[in-house]
Amino acid sequence: MSKQSISILSLHVVATAALTAHRFVAAGGGVPAAGGNALGVTRQAAAIGESALTDVIGTAVVEAGGAIAAGAAVETDATGRAVTQTTGVKLGRALEAAAAAGDFIEVLLIQN
Repeated sequence: MSKQSISILSLHVVATAALTAHRFVAAGGGVPAAGGNALGVTRQAAAIGESALTDVIGTAVVEAGGAIAAGAAVETDATGRAVTQTTGVKLGRALEAAAAAGDFIEVLLIQN
C-alpha cells in the first residue's frame, strides 16, 4: 500500500460530480468513463462545485479496482479506480503491484 508520489504538476479541478480521493478524474471535473481519458488523479475528495487538487504529471497514488501486476499499463474503471489496461486509454504504468481492489499503488502518469 503506497503513500508515496512525486507530482511534477498538480492542478485544481472543479468537481462536476462527487469525486473520491486517489481516483482518476476527467478534464471536465467528473468521473471518467471506463477505459476513457483522464486529466489526472485526485489528491482529496470533492463534492460538486468544490476544487480538487489533481496530480497531472509525475506519479500519483491511485486506488486499484482489482489485482494489477507491477509494470502493467493501467486504465480507469467506471468509478475512477486503476485497472489493468485491456482496450481502454493507457493512463499510466503501475510502479508496484496491487493484490486486490482497494489497494493503493503508485502509478507513473501518462498523458493522453
